[in-house]
Amino acid sequence: MDAQPKRKKRRGLRALLLTFLLILLLTGIFFGYVSVYYPADETALAALRSDGAVTVTRTETGWFFDGPSKTDALIFYPGGKVEETAYAPLLREIAEGEMDVFLLKVPFRLAVLAPGKAEAVMAAFAYENWYVGGHSLGGAIAADFAAKHGDGLRGLVLLAAYPTKTLDPSLPVLSLYGSEDGVLNREKLVSGAQYLPDNAVLQVIAGGNHAQFGSYGPQKGDGDPLISPSEQWAETAALLEEVFGG
Repeated sequence: MDAQPKRKKRRGLRALLLTFLLILLLTGIFFGYVSVYYPADETALAALRSDGAVTVTRTETGWFFDGPSKTDALIFYPGGKVEETAYAPLLREIAEGEMDVFLLKVPFRLAVLAPGKAEAVMAAFAYENWYVGGHSLGGAIAADFAAKHGDGLRGLVLLAAYPTKTLDPSLPVLSLYGSEDGVLNREKLVSGAQYLPDNAVLQVIAGGNHAQFGSYGPQKGDGDPLISPSEQWAETAALLEEVFGG
Protein backbone atom coordinates (compact mmCIF):
# COMPACT_ATOMS: atom_id res chain seq x y z
CA MET A 1 0.00 0.00 0.00
CA ASP A 2 2.84 2.42 0.75
CA ALA A 3 5.04 1.54 -2.27
CA GLN A 4 3.50 4.05 -4.69
CA PRO A 5 3.73 7.10 -2.38
CA LYS A 6 7.33 6.18 -1.60
CA ARG A 7 8.20 5.99 -5.31
CA LYS A 8 6.57 9.39 -5.88
CA LYS A 9 8.54 10.83 -2.98
CA ARG A 10 11.82 9.45 -4.38
CA ARG A 11 11.03 10.85 -7.84
CA GLY A 12 10.27 14.21 -6.27
CA LEU A 13 13.55 14.19 -4.37
CA ARG A 14 15.48 13.25 -7.53
CA ALA A 15 13.77 16.06 -9.47
CA LEU A 16 14.61 18.50 -6.68
CA LEU A 17 18.23 17.37 -6.63
CA LEU A 18 18.54 17.66 -10.42
CA THR A 19 17.05 21.15 -10.31
CA PHE A 20 19.51 22.16 -7.59
CA LEU A 21 22.46 20.74 -9.58
CA LEU A 22 21.30 22.55 -12.73
CA ILE A 23 21.04 25.84 -10.86
CA LEU A 24 24.49 25.23 -9.37
CA LEU A 25 25.92 24.51 -12.84
CA LEU A 26 24.35 27.60 -14.43
CA THR A 27 25.53 29.75 -11.51
CA GLY A 28 29.06 28.44 -11.97
CA ILE A 29 28.94 29.14 -15.71
CA PHE A 30 27.68 32.68 -15.12
CA PHE A 31 30.28 33.57 -12.52
CA GLY A 32 32.99 31.98 -14.64
CA TYR A 33 31.87 34.14 -17.57
CA VAL A 34 31.79 37.44 -15.69
CA SER A 35 35.03 36.79 -13.81
CA VAL A 36 37.00 37.36 -17.03
CA TYR A 37 36.83 41.01 -18.01
CA TYR A 38 38.88 43.95 -19.27
CA PRO A 39 40.24 45.98 -16.34
CA ALA A 40 40.99 49.68 -16.50
CA ASP A 41 44.67 50.43 -17.10
CA GLU A 42 46.92 52.93 -15.37
CA THR A 43 46.04 55.71 -17.82
CA ALA A 44 42.36 55.27 -16.94
CA LEU A 45 43.02 55.27 -13.20
CA ALA A 46 45.06 58.46 -13.51
CA ALA A 47 42.12 60.12 -15.28
CA LEU A 48 40.00 59.62 -12.15
CA ARG A 49 42.01 62.23 -10.28
CA SER A 50 40.46 65.67 -9.96
CA ASP A 51 42.24 68.74 -11.26
CA GLY A 52 41.46 72.38 -12.01
CA ALA A 53 39.42 71.50 -15.09
CA VAL A 54 37.36 68.49 -13.95
CA THR A 55 36.36 67.27 -10.48
CA VAL A 56 35.88 63.51 -10.32
CA THR A 57 33.81 62.02 -7.49
CA ARG A 58 32.14 58.73 -6.62
CA THR A 59 28.34 58.66 -6.56
CA GLU A 60 25.72 56.07 -5.64
CA THR A 61 25.42 55.18 -9.32
CA GLY A 62 29.10 55.29 -10.32
CA TRP A 63 31.31 58.27 -11.09
CA PHE A 64 30.70 61.97 -11.76
CA PHE A 65 32.97 64.06 -14.01
CA ASP A 66 32.10 67.64 -13.12
CA GLY A 67 33.42 70.17 -15.61
CA PRO A 68 32.38 73.73 -16.46
CA SER A 69 28.88 72.89 -17.70
CA LYS A 70 25.90 73.78 -15.52
CA THR A 71 23.13 72.79 -17.94
CA ASP A 72 24.20 69.69 -19.94
CA ALA A 73 25.09 66.19 -18.76
CA LEU A 74 25.78 62.84 -20.41
CA ILE A 75 24.96 59.53 -18.72
CA PHE A 76 27.31 56.82 -19.98
CA TYR A 77 26.80 53.03 -20.02
CA PRO A 78 30.11 51.06 -20.17
CA GLY A 79 30.79 48.26 -22.63
CA GLY A 80 30.16 44.63 -21.74
CA LYS A 81 32.76 43.01 -19.47
CA VAL A 82 34.76 46.24 -19.33
CA GLU A 83 35.57 47.86 -16.00
CA GLU A 84 33.64 51.13 -16.04
CA THR A 85 36.62 53.25 -14.98
CA ALA A 86 38.34 52.31 -18.26
CA TYR A 87 36.29 55.10 -19.87
CA ALA A 88 37.65 57.79 -17.56
CA PRO A 89 40.08 59.36 -20.10
CA LEU A 90 37.38 59.81 -22.75
CA LEU A 91 34.76 61.04 -20.30
CA ARG A 92 37.19 63.48 -18.69
CA GLU A 93 37.88 64.91 -22.16
CA ILE A 94 34.14 65.31 -22.76
CA ALA A 95 33.63 66.91 -19.34
CA GLU A 96 36.33 69.47 -20.05
CA GLY A 97 34.04 70.80 -22.79
CA GLU A 98 30.37 71.65 -22.64
CA MET A 99 28.94 68.50 -21.01
CA ASP A 100 29.36 66.99 -17.54
CA VAL A 101 29.40 63.19 -17.46
CA PHE A 102 27.94 60.51 -15.20
CA LEU A 103 29.64 57.13 -15.64
CA LEU A 104 27.44 54.24 -14.52
CA LYS A 105 28.74 51.31 -12.51
CA VAL A 106 26.68 48.26 -13.50
CA PRO A 107 26.41 44.76 -11.96
CA PHE A 108 29.10 42.35 -13.12
CA ARG A 109 30.18 44.93 -15.73
CA LEU A 110 27.10 44.14 -17.83
CA ALA A 111 24.85 47.11 -18.61
CA VAL A 112 22.08 44.71 -19.65
CA LEU A 113 21.62 43.95 -15.92
CA ALA A 114 20.84 47.61 -15.12
CA PRO A 115 19.17 49.08 -18.23
CA GLY A 116 17.19 51.72 -16.36
CA LYS A 117 19.97 52.98 -14.10
CA ALA A 118 20.15 56.31 -15.93
CA GLU A 119 16.76 57.15 -14.38
CA ALA A 120 18.34 57.26 -10.92
CA VAL A 121 20.87 59.83 -12.10
CA MET A 122 18.22 61.98 -13.75
CA ALA A 123 16.14 61.89 -10.57
CA ALA A 124 19.06 62.86 -8.33
CA PHE A 125 20.53 65.76 -10.34
CA ALA A 126 18.94 68.81 -11.93
CA TYR A 127 20.32 69.43 -15.42
CA GLU A 128 18.41 71.23 -18.12
CA ASN A 129 19.63 68.97 -20.92
CA TRP A 130 20.17 65.23 -20.51
CA TYR A 131 22.00 62.94 -22.93
CA VAL A 132 22.62 59.20 -22.76
CA GLY A 133 25.27 57.15 -24.48
CA GLY A 134 27.50 54.15 -24.24
CA HIS A 135 30.08 51.92 -25.82
CA SER A 136 29.36 48.59 -27.52
CA LEU A 137 26.81 46.69 -25.37
CA GLY A 138 26.50 49.81 -23.23
CA GLY A 139 25.56 51.79 -26.31
CA ALA A 140 22.85 49.29 -27.20
CA ILE A 141 21.42 49.60 -23.69
CA ALA A 142 21.60 53.41 -23.91
CA ALA A 143 19.69 53.22 -27.20
CA ASP A 144 16.99 51.08 -25.58
CA PHE A 145 16.76 53.59 -22.74
CA ALA A 146 16.43 56.43 -25.26
CA ALA A 147 13.68 54.55 -27.11
CA LYS A 148 11.67 54.47 -23.88
CA HIS A 149 12.56 57.92 -22.50
CA GLY A 150 13.24 59.96 -25.62
CA ASP A 151 10.95 62.79 -24.56
CA GLY A 152 13.21 63.51 -21.58
CA LEU A 153 16.47 63.48 -23.52
CA ARG A 154 18.29 65.92 -25.76
CA GLY A 155 20.51 63.38 -27.50
CA LEU A 156 21.97 59.88 -27.81
CA VAL A 157 25.63 58.91 -28.29
CA LEU A 158 26.47 55.51 -29.77
CA LEU A 159 30.10 54.39 -29.72
CA ALA A 160 30.57 51.22 -31.80
CA ALA A 161 26.92 50.40 -31.12
CA TYR A 162 23.52 50.37 -32.81
CA PRO A 163 19.87 50.56 -31.75
CA THR A 164 17.43 47.67 -31.88
CA LYS A 165 14.26 49.73 -31.36
CA THR A 166 12.83 52.71 -33.18
CA LEU A 167 14.01 56.03 -31.76
CA ASP A 168 12.06 59.27 -31.59
CA PRO A 169 12.50 60.89 -35.03
CA SER A 170 13.26 64.23 -33.39
CA LEU A 171 16.02 62.87 -31.10
CA PRO A 172 19.53 63.98 -32.14
CA VAL A 173 21.85 60.98 -32.44
CA LEU A 174 25.60 60.73 -32.93
CA SER A 175 26.87 57.29 -33.99
CA LEU A 176 30.63 56.70 -34.10
CA TYR A 177 32.91 53.75 -34.75
CA GLY A 178 36.53 53.26 -35.69
CA SER A 179 37.56 52.25 -39.20
CA GLU A 180 39.74 49.45 -37.77
CA ASP A 181 37.07 48.07 -35.42
CA GLY A 182 37.18 44.27 -35.57
CA VAL A 183 34.60 43.65 -32.84
CA LEU A 184 31.58 45.60 -34.09
CA ASN A 185 29.13 43.54 -36.15
CA ARG A 186 28.92 45.63 -39.34
CA GLU A 187 25.83 43.80 -40.66
CA LYS A 188 23.91 44.60 -37.49
CA LEU A 189 25.24 48.16 -37.61
CA VAL A 190 23.73 48.54 -41.08
CA SER A 191 20.44 46.87 -40.16
CA GLY A 192 20.23 48.94 -36.98
CA ALA A 193 20.32 52.14 -39.04
CA GLN A 194 16.62 51.64 -39.84
CA TYR A 195 15.82 52.60 -36.24
CA LEU A 196 17.81 55.85 -36.34
CA PRO A 197 16.22 59.25 -36.97
CA ASP A 198 16.76 60.61 -40.47
CA ASN A 199 18.97 63.40 -39.11
CA ALA A 200 21.31 61.08 -37.17
CA VAL A 201 25.00 61.88 -37.61
CA LEU A 202 27.03 58.82 -38.60
CA GLN A 203 30.79 59.18 -38.42
CA VAL A 204 33.75 56.85 -38.86
CA ILE A 205 36.90 57.70 -36.92
CA ALA A 206 39.71 57.02 -39.36
CA GLY A 207 42.30 54.74 -37.78
CA GLY A 208 40.30 54.13 -34.62
CA ASN A 209 39.30 50.71 -33.32
CA HIS A 210 36.86 49.24 -30.80
CA ALA A 211 38.86 49.20 -27.58
CA GLN A 212 40.30 52.69 -27.84
CA PHE A 213 37.04 54.35 -26.85
CA GLY A 214 38.15 53.09 -23.46
CA SER A 215 41.53 52.51 -21.88
CA TYR A 216 41.80 48.82 -21.10
CA GLY A 217 44.32 47.48 -23.59
CA PRO A 218 43.76 45.31 -26.67
CA GLN A 219 40.44 43.49 -27.05
CA LYS A 220 40.09 40.02 -28.53
CA GLY A 221 39.13 40.17 -32.20
CA ASP A 222 39.76 43.89 -32.53
CA GLY A 223 41.74 45.46 -35.36
CA ASP A 224 45.06 47.22 -34.88
CA PRO A 225 44.56 50.98 -34.48
CA LEU A 226 46.27 53.49 -36.76
CA ILE A 227 45.87 56.37 -34.32
CA SER A 228 46.65 56.70 -30.60
CA PRO A 229 44.02 56.35 -27.87
CA SER A 230 44.34 60.05 -27.02
CA GLU A 231 43.64 60.94 -30.66
CA GLN A 232 40.52 58.77 -30.66
CA TRP A 233 39.29 60.30 -27.40
CA ALA A 234 39.94 63.83 -28.64
CA GLU A 235 38.11 63.26 -31.92
CA THR A 236 35.17 61.65 -30.13
CA ALA A 237 34.87 64.55 -27.66
CA ALA A 238 35.17 67.10 -30.47
CA LEU A 239 32.39 65.42 -32.46
CA LEU A 240 30.11 65.40 -29.41
CA GLU A 241 30.68 69.11 -28.94
CA GLU A 242 30.13 69.76 -32.66
CA VAL A 243 26.86 67.84 -32.81
CA PHE A 244 25.35 68.71 -29.43
CA GLY A 245 27.14 71.88 -28.40
CA GLY A 246 25.63 75.35 -28.51
